[in-house]
Amino acid sequence: MTTIRDVAVEAGVSVSTVSLALNAPERVSEPTRRKVLAAVDALGFVPKADAVARARRGVGRIGVLAAFSAYHSAARRVNGVMSATGSRPLEIVLFDQESSARSASPLLASLPVTGRLDGIILVSRPLDDAVATRLRDLRLPTVLVDVRHSGFDSVHTDDEAGGRLAAGHLLSRGHARFAFLGEEQRSDRYVSPSQRRLAGFRTALAEAGHTPVVRLARHEVGQALATARELLAAEPRPTAIFAADDTLAAGVMRAAHELGLAVPADVAVVGFDDGELAEALGLTTVRQPLEESGRTAMELLLRRIDGGTGAVREIMLRLELAVRGST
Repeated sequence: MTTIRDVAVEAGVSVSTVSLALNAPERVSEPTRRKVLAAVDALGFVPKADAVARARRGVGRIGVLAAFSAYHSAARRVNGVMSATGSRPLEIVLFDQESSARSASPLLASLPVTGRLDGIILVSRPLDDAVATRLRDLRLPTVLVDVRHSGFDSVHTDDEAGGRLAAGHLLSRGHARFAFLGEEQRSDRYVSPSQRRLAGFRTALAEAGHTPVVRLARHEVGQALATARELLAAEPRPTAIFAADDTLAAGVMRAAHELGLAVPADVAVVGFDDGELAEALGLTTVRQPLEESGRTAMELLLRRIDGGTGAVREIMLRLELAVRGST
Protein backbone atom coordinates (compact mmCIF):
# COMPACT_ATOMS: atom_id res chain seq x y z
CA MET A 1 0.00 0.00 0.00
CA THR A 2 1.32 3.41 -0.93
CA THR A 3 2.12 5.59 2.08
CA ILE A 4 2.48 9.32 2.60
CA ARG A 5 6.26 8.77 2.80
CA ASP A 6 6.22 7.29 -0.71
CA VAL A 7 4.44 10.42 -1.93
CA ALA A 8 7.03 12.64 -0.20
CA VAL A 9 9.90 10.78 -1.88
CA GLU A 10 8.21 10.90 -5.30
CA ALA A 11 7.56 14.64 -4.98
CA GLY A 12 10.93 15.45 -3.45
CA VAL A 13 9.41 17.14 -0.39
CA SER A 14 8.96 16.37 3.30
CA VAL A 15 6.12 14.31 4.75
CA SER A 16 4.84 17.40 6.55
CA THR A 17 4.68 19.27 3.24
CA VAL A 18 2.61 16.45 1.72
CA SER A 19 0.27 16.62 4.71
CA LEU A 20 -0.12 20.39 4.34
CA ALA A 21 -0.73 20.12 0.60
CA LEU A 22 -3.60 17.70 1.23
CA ASN A 23 -5.11 19.16 4.39
CA ALA A 24 -4.26 22.89 4.30
CA PRO A 25 -3.47 23.57 0.63
CA GLU A 26 -3.63 27.36 1.05
CA ARG A 27 -0.43 27.11 3.16
CA VAL A 28 1.61 25.54 0.34
CA SER A 29 2.89 27.32 -2.76
CA GLU A 30 1.18 26.43 -6.02
CA PRO A 31 4.27 24.80 -7.64
CA THR A 32 4.83 22.61 -4.57
CA ARG A 33 1.15 21.72 -4.39
CA ARG A 34 1.17 20.66 -8.03
CA LYS A 35 4.23 18.43 -7.44
CA VAL A 36 2.57 16.74 -4.48
CA LEU A 37 -0.70 16.16 -6.31
CA ALA A 38 1.15 14.79 -9.34
CA ALA A 39 2.90 12.29 -7.05
CA VAL A 40 -0.41 11.39 -5.39
CA ASP A 41 -1.95 10.68 -8.78
CA ALA A 42 1.05 8.74 -10.08
CA LEU A 43 1.19 6.47 -7.03
CA GLY A 44 -2.57 6.17 -6.51
CA PHE A 45 -2.24 7.31 -2.91
CA VAL A 46 -5.42 7.46 -0.82
CA PRO A 47 -5.32 9.04 2.68
CA LYS A 48 -6.20 6.54 5.41
CA ALA A 49 -9.51 8.14 6.42
CA ASP A 50 -10.53 8.31 2.79
CA ALA A 51 -9.64 4.66 2.26
CA VAL A 52 -12.00 3.71 5.07
CA ALA A 53 -14.75 5.89 3.60
CA ARG A 54 -14.31 4.30 0.18
CA ALA A 55 -15.03 0.91 1.70
CA ARG A 56 -18.57 1.99 2.54
CA ARG A 57 -21.42 0.91 0.32
CA GLY A 58 -24.89 2.32 -0.29
CA VAL A 59 -24.19 5.99 0.43
CA GLY A 60 -22.75 8.35 -2.16
CA ARG A 61 -21.17 11.68 -1.37
CA ILE A 62 -21.61 14.77 -3.52
CA GLY A 63 -19.47 17.85 -2.95
CA VAL A 64 -20.80 21.37 -3.60
CA LEU A 65 -18.20 24.13 -3.60
CA ALA A 66 -19.40 27.74 -3.44
CA ALA A 67 -19.04 31.00 -1.50
CA PHE A 68 -21.89 30.15 0.89
CA SER A 69 -20.98 32.56 3.68
CA ALA A 70 -20.70 35.52 1.29
CA TYR A 71 -23.68 35.00 -1.02
CA HIS A 72 -27.23 34.07 -0.09
CA SER A 73 -27.71 33.05 -3.72
CA ALA A 74 -25.33 30.10 -3.20
CA ALA A 75 -27.54 28.71 -0.42
CA ARG A 76 -30.57 28.95 -2.70
CA ARG A 77 -28.74 26.91 -5.33
CA VAL A 78 -28.11 24.21 -2.71
CA ASN A 79 -31.84 24.09 -2.04
CA GLY A 80 -32.22 23.20 -5.69
CA VAL A 81 -29.47 20.57 -5.43
CA MET A 82 -31.23 18.94 -2.46
CA SER A 83 -34.59 18.90 -4.24
CA ALA A 84 -33.09 16.84 -7.09
CA THR A 85 -31.76 14.03 -4.90
CA GLY A 86 -35.20 12.46 -4.48
CA SER A 87 -35.08 9.29 -2.37
CA ARG A 88 -31.47 8.46 -3.25
CA PRO A 89 -29.22 7.85 -0.20
CA LEU A 90 -26.81 10.71 -0.83
CA GLU A 91 -24.70 12.89 1.40
CA ILE A 92 -24.26 16.50 0.30
CA VAL A 93 -20.98 17.98 1.56
CA LEU A 94 -20.59 21.76 1.38
CA PHE A 95 -17.21 23.42 0.87
CA ASP A 96 -17.33 27.13 1.62
CA GLN A 97 -14.91 29.18 -0.49
CA GLU A 98 -14.25 32.84 -1.16
CA SER A 99 -15.69 34.49 -4.22
CA SER A 100 -13.70 34.05 -7.42
CA ALA A 101 -13.51 37.85 -7.44
CA ARG A 102 -11.24 37.57 -4.43
CA SER A 103 -9.02 34.50 -4.83
CA ALA A 104 -8.23 31.27 -6.58
CA SER A 105 -9.11 28.04 -4.79
CA PRO A 106 -6.21 25.78 -3.73
CA LEU A 107 -8.77 23.52 -2.05
CA LEU A 108 -10.33 22.72 -5.41
CA ALA A 109 -7.17 21.05 -6.71
CA SER A 110 -6.94 18.67 -3.74
CA LEU A 111 -10.63 17.85 -3.21
CA PRO A 112 -10.61 14.58 -5.18
CA VAL A 113 -7.86 13.28 -2.88
CA THR A 114 -8.82 14.61 0.53
CA GLY A 115 -12.52 13.74 0.50
CA ARG A 116 -14.37 10.74 -0.81
CA LEU A 117 -16.52 12.30 -3.51
CA ASP A 118 -18.61 10.56 -6.12
CA GLY A 119 -19.12 13.85 -7.91
CA ILE A 120 -18.80 17.58 -7.44
CA ILE A 121 -20.78 20.71 -8.32
CA LEU A 122 -18.75 23.91 -8.61
CA VAL A 123 -20.75 27.12 -8.20
CA SER A 124 -19.36 30.36 -9.66
CA ARG A 125 -15.88 28.89 -9.43
CA PRO A 126 -13.93 29.02 -12.69
CA LEU A 127 -11.58 26.15 -13.44
CA ASP A 128 -8.02 26.73 -14.50
CA ASP A 129 -6.77 24.26 -17.08
CA ALA A 130 -4.53 22.33 -14.68
CA VAL A 131 -7.38 21.58 -12.26
CA ALA A 132 -9.72 20.73 -15.16
CA THR A 133 -7.18 18.21 -16.48
CA ARG A 134 -6.82 16.69 -13.02
CA LEU A 135 -10.58 16.26 -12.58
CA ARG A 136 -10.82 14.60 -15.99
CA ASP A 137 -7.84 12.31 -15.33
CA LEU A 138 -9.37 11.19 -12.03
CA ARG A 139 -12.72 10.67 -13.78
CA LEU A 140 -14.55 12.61 -11.11
CA PRO A 141 -17.98 13.61 -12.46
CA THR A 142 -18.12 17.40 -12.31
CA VAL A 143 -20.80 19.95 -13.18
CA LEU A 144 -20.22 23.69 -13.32
CA VAL A 145 -22.79 26.31 -12.31
CA ASP A 146 -22.49 29.90 -13.51
CA VAL A 147 -19.32 29.19 -15.47
CA ARG A 148 -18.27 27.07 -18.44
CA HIS A 149 -15.20 25.05 -19.34
CA SER A 150 -14.56 22.79 -22.32
CA GLY A 151 -15.37 19.17 -21.56
CA PHE A 152 -17.67 19.74 -18.56
CA ASP A 153 -21.44 19.83 -18.22
CA SER A 154 -22.62 23.26 -17.09
CA VAL A 155 -25.68 25.27 -16.08
CA HIS A 156 -25.49 29.00 -16.45
CA THR A 157 -27.23 32.26 -17.19
CA ASP A 158 -25.94 35.09 -19.33
CA ASP A 159 -24.65 37.76 -16.94
CA GLU A 160 -23.95 40.16 -19.78
CA ALA A 161 -27.55 39.80 -20.93
CA GLY A 162 -28.60 40.63 -17.37
CA GLY A 163 -26.57 43.83 -17.50
CA ARG A 164 -28.22 44.73 -20.79
CA LEU A 165 -31.66 44.06 -19.27
CA ALA A 166 -30.92 46.50 -16.44
CA ALA A 167 -29.64 49.15 -18.85
CA GLY A 168 -32.61 48.81 -21.18
CA HIS A 169 -35.04 49.19 -18.30
CA LEU A 170 -33.34 52.33 -16.96
CA LEU A 171 -33.08 53.85 -20.43
CA SER A 172 -36.80 53.25 -20.94
CA ARG A 173 -37.43 55.29 -17.80
CA GLY A 174 -35.71 58.26 -19.42
CA HIS A 175 -32.48 58.32 -17.39
CA ALA A 176 -29.31 59.86 -18.80
CA ARG A 177 -26.80 59.72 -15.89
CA PHE A 178 -25.84 56.19 -14.91
CA ALA A 179 -23.60 54.46 -12.40
CA PHE A 180 -22.61 50.87 -11.66
CA LEU A 181 -21.69 49.51 -8.21
CA GLY A 182 -19.86 46.19 -8.49
CA GLU A 183 -17.84 43.82 -6.38
CA GLU A 184 -14.21 44.69 -5.82
CA GLN A 185 -12.02 42.41 -7.92
CA ARG A 186 -8.99 41.12 -6.03
CA SER A 187 -7.90 38.48 -8.52
CA ASP A 188 -7.42 39.12 -12.22
CA ARG A 189 -7.17 35.39 -12.96
CA TYR A 190 -10.91 35.08 -13.46
CA VAL A 191 -13.76 37.13 -14.86
CA SER A 192 -16.36 37.38 -12.11
CA PRO A 193 -20.15 37.62 -12.55
CA SER A 194 -19.89 41.27 -11.45
CA GLN A 195 -17.47 42.02 -14.29
CA ARG A 196 -19.71 40.29 -16.84
CA ARG A 197 -22.76 42.21 -15.65
CA LEU A 198 -20.86 45.47 -15.96
CA ALA A 199 -19.79 44.53 -19.50
CA GLY A 200 -23.40 44.04 -20.59
CA PHE A 201 -24.51 47.24 -18.85
CA ARG A 202 -21.74 49.25 -20.51
CA THR A 203 -22.44 47.82 -23.96
CA ALA A 204 -26.15 48.65 -23.86
CA LEU A 205 -25.52 52.16 -22.56
CA ALA A 206 -22.80 52.79 -25.15
CA GLU A 207 -25.23 51.90 -27.91
CA ALA A 208 -27.49 54.65 -26.54
CA GLY A 209 -24.63 57.15 -26.27
CA HIS A 210 -24.01 56.92 -22.50
CA THR A 211 -21.07 55.94 -20.27
CA PRO A 212 -21.66 54.84 -16.67
CA VAL A 213 -19.59 55.90 -13.68
CA VAL A 214 -18.14 52.71 -12.15
CA ARG A 215 -17.36 52.13 -8.48
CA LEU A 216 -16.37 48.89 -6.75
CA ALA A 217 -16.83 47.79 -3.14
CA ARG A 218 -16.38 44.68 -1.03
CA HIS A 219 -19.41 42.43 -0.98
CA GLU A 220 -21.10 43.70 2.18
CA VAL A 221 -23.76 46.27 2.90
CA GLY A 222 -21.45 48.52 4.96
CA GLN A 223 -18.88 48.85 2.18
CA ALA A 224 -21.59 49.29 -0.43
CA LEU A 225 -23.15 52.00 1.72
CA ALA A 226 -19.91 53.97 1.98
CA THR A 227 -19.20 53.72 -1.75
CA ALA A 228 -22.80 54.59 -2.65
CA ARG A 229 -22.60 57.72 -0.48
CA GLU A 230 -19.66 58.90 -2.59
CA LEU A 231 -21.55 58.18 -5.81
CA LEU A 232 -24.67 60.01 -4.69
CA ALA A 233 -22.75 63.01 -3.31
CA ALA A 234 -20.95 63.58 -6.64
CA GLU A 235 -21.88 66.29 -9.09
CA PRO A 236 -23.54 65.65 -11.40
CA ARG A 237 -25.27 62.94 -9.38
CA PRO A 238 -26.29 59.76 -11.22
CA THR A 239 -30.04 59.33 -11.46
CA ALA A 240 -29.88 55.56 -12.04
CA ILE A 241 -27.61 52.98 -10.39
CA PHE A 242 -27.26 49.31 -11.33
CA ALA A 243 -25.71 47.18 -8.56
CA ALA A 244 -24.09 43.83 -9.34
CA ASP A 245 -26.32 42.07 -6.79
CA ASP A 246 -29.09 42.77 -4.32
CA THR A 247 -26.78 43.13 -1.30
CA LEU A 248 -24.91 45.96 -3.00
CA ALA A 249 -28.20 47.45 -4.16
CA ALA A 250 -29.42 47.48 -0.55
CA GLY A 251 -26.39 49.61 0.33
CA VAL A 252 -27.31 52.06 -2.43
CA MET A 253 -30.90 52.36 -1.22
CA ARG A 254 -29.82 52.98 2.35
CA ALA A 255 -27.30 55.62 1.24
CA ALA A 256 -30.03 57.39 -0.74
CA HIS A 257 -32.29 57.39 2.31
CA GLU A 258 -29.54 58.81 4.56
CA LEU A 259 -28.83 61.58 2.07
CA GLY A 260 -32.49 62.53 1.88
CA LEU A 261 -32.92 61.29 -1.69
CA ALA A 262 -36.15 59.69 -2.81
CA VAL A 263 -36.10 56.32 -4.60
CA PRO A 264 -36.96 56.33 -7.47
CA ALA A 265 -37.77 60.05 -7.88
CA ASP A 266 -34.17 61.19 -7.26
CA VAL A 267 -32.32 57.98 -8.00
CA ALA A 268 -33.52 54.68 -9.45
CA VAL A 269 -31.87 51.43 -8.27
CA VAL A 270 -31.64 48.01 -9.94
CA GLY A 271 -30.09 44.90 -8.36
CA PHE A 272 -29.38 41.36 -9.46
CA ASP A 273 -30.54 37.92 -8.12
CA ASP A 274 -34.02 38.48 -6.65
CA GLY A 275 -34.88 36.96 -3.31
CA GLU A 276 -36.44 37.89 0.01
CA LEU A 277 -34.20 40.96 0.40
CA ALA A 278 -35.30 42.38 -2.95
CA GLU A 279 -38.94 41.73 -2.15
CA ALA A 280 -38.67 43.37 1.28
CA LEU A 281 -37.00 46.47 -0.18
CA GLY A 282 -39.30 46.76 -3.19
CA LEU A 283 -36.16 46.48 -5.32
CA THR A 284 -36.28 46.15 -9.08
CA THR A 285 -33.81 43.39 -9.91
CA VAL A 286 -32.68 40.91 -12.52
CA ARG A 287 -34.15 37.59 -11.43
CA GLN A 288 -31.95 34.50 -11.61
CA PRO A 289 -33.49 31.00 -11.48
CA LEU A 290 -31.22 30.06 -8.59
CA GLU A 291 -33.04 26.99 -7.27
CA GLU A 292 -33.57 25.74 -10.82
CA SER A 293 -29.86 26.03 -11.56
CA GLY A 294 -28.98 23.87 -8.54
CA ARG A 295 -31.63 21.31 -9.40
CA THR A 296 -30.53 21.11 -13.02
CA ALA A 297 -26.87 20.78 -12.04
CA MET A 298 -27.67 17.88 -9.73
CA GLU A 299 -29.69 16.13 -12.42
CA LEU A 300 -26.76 16.43 -14.83
CA LEU A 301 -24.34 15.15 -12.19
CA LEU A 302 -26.47 12.12 -11.26
CA ARG A 303 -26.72 11.26 -14.93
CA ARG A 304 -22.91 11.17 -15.15
CA ILE A 305 -22.52 9.27 -11.89
CA ASP A 306 -24.97 6.66 -13.15
CA GLY A 307 -22.75 6.07 -16.16
CA GLY A 308 -24.34 8.48 -18.58
CA THR A 309 -22.20 9.24 -21.58
CA GLY A 310 -22.60 11.42 -24.61
CA ALA A 311 -21.92 14.99 -25.53
CA VAL A 312 -21.22 17.64 -22.92
CA ARG A 313 -24.38 19.56 -22.09
CA GLU A 314 -24.40 23.33 -21.58
CA ILE A 315 -27.78 24.48 -20.30
CA MET A 316 -28.63 28.19 -20.43
CA LEU A 317 -31.38 29.34 -18.06
CA ARG A 318 -33.41 32.46 -18.73
CA LEU A 319 -33.10 35.74 -16.84
CA GLU A 320 -35.98 38.15 -16.42
CA LEU A 321 -36.54 41.56 -14.89
CA ALA A 322 -38.60 41.83 -11.71
CA VAL A 323 -39.87 45.42 -11.75
CA ARG A 324 -40.72 46.96 -8.36
CA GLY A 325 -40.87 50.35 -6.73
CA SER A 326 -37.16 51.24 -6.81
CA THR A 327 -37.38 52.25 -10.49
